[in-house]
Amino acid sequence: MTLYIQPYQFRRMARRWAEQPQQPQYRALGVNVSEQDDAYLLSALVPGLKAEDLNIQVLENVVSIEGEYRADEAEYLLNELPSGTFRRSLRLPAEIQADKVQAKITDGVLTLRLPKAESARPKKIKIAVK
Repeated sequence: MTLYIQPYQFRRMARRWAEQPQQPQYRALGVNVSEQDDAYLLSALVPGLKAEDLNIQVLENVVSIEGEYRADEAEYLLNELPSGTFRRSLRLPAEIQADKVQAKITDGVLTLRLPKAESARPKKIKIAVK
């Protein structure tokens, strides 16, 4: 089946696309999250980025990571490395102690240690023996 669009229809569609406000395009950042008794561990691949290239925020149980890969003006035969901005927000199952979050970048891997709030940690209950 061949789809044929009349020239006047194409111009009308192109005008509608051009009139729509352009939203910034964000890539999603892939992450791994694991849970320990007292914290969550989050890791993400951020090749070539430094600490100052990232913006990490924690509010209650939501972690947000934003950054940007700088565009290189060189011409390539093949260009598969990431470019542009990215953003990722995750809602974790428990509240986080934002003032105790630790972040580091080693060999292109961002690692966040997100301590759980005291109220979210498991409690051991002693049983009184009579």
